[in-house]
Parts: sequence; structure tokens; C-alpha cells
Amino acid sequence: MNDEQTGKDAQLEELSFTVMGYISKTPHETFEAVADPAQLSKYFTTGGARGRLEPGAEVTWDFADYPGRFPVEALESVPDEKIVVAWAGSDYASSAKTTTTFEFSPVDDGARTLVTITEKSWTTTVGGAEGAFGNCMGWTGMLAALKAWIEYGIDLREGFYK
Repeated sequence: MNDEQTGKDAQLEELSFTVMGYISKTPHETFEAVADPAQLSKYFTTGGARGRLEPGAEVTWDFADYPGRFPVEALESVPDEKIVVAWAGSDYASSAKTTTTFEFSPVDDGARTLVTITEKSWTTTVGGAEGAFGNCMGWTGMLAALKAWIEYGIDLREGFYK
């Protein structure tokens, strides 16, 4: 924010959040655990993921605890560095979609990875806040599930939400 935006009369135009966590695997292994639908289905999309997270791919995610397969648009994919996705919904500020960016930063000479997930475009309404807070919880859970799965082979989501 600049000085004008931090003043008393500043208006918040959209809600966004960032969550992060360290994974004890290389950026390549960690990126693949998110981009590859077979791996993502092991620890996150309890109903399964279809399509690799890369532009042009037909991607859908399904959660057994939140029925209904929904489309995910892969906007950008930089191997081992970044994935940007969007999907439709309600209570989004700048468009009819929210945008989620996954960044994979090498740590400890590439032996570990800092995963940063930023989601934006939620409206500054009660519905937007509920959606943003809910997704913040969801992405934090996803990071914990990713860590447990990729480091220890444990599926944290099994029976967690239902």
C-alpha cells in the first residue's frame, strides 16, 4: 500500500490472503505434487483431480466433502517455480473469478521448498469475507496435507472434513 492507501479514508477494494509453509523436498518434487493430478488426488482433492495444471489443459477438481466437480483454469505454469489458477464463483471483486498463485522457492540450496499461496479478488462484503476466510483455511490445510503426504506418505484429509 502507498501512503494514500494507508490513510484514514483508504478504501479496501478487494480481499486477499497469503499462506506459506516449508516442505522438505526439492522445488521440482513439490511443484510436481501440486501440478500432477494423480499426486494432487492423493492428499488434496478427495474426489480426484483431472488434468495437469498447465495452460490449455482441461482441469477439474472434486472434493468428496464438498460435492461437485468444478473447472479450474490454469493461467500460468513455470516448472518448479509458479502455478497460477482461477475459477468461477461468487463474491469476487475484480472479475467473476478468484486467482490463486502458488510459488515454489528453493531453500537450503534447493533441498527444501518454501511454498507460498496467494489468493485474491474477493469482494469486501460479508460473503466475500466468508469466502476468503474459508479458502484461507482450505489452502492452509492443503499445505499441511501436502507436507504430510510428500514427506511421510500420510493422507491428512481422509475423514477430516466428513
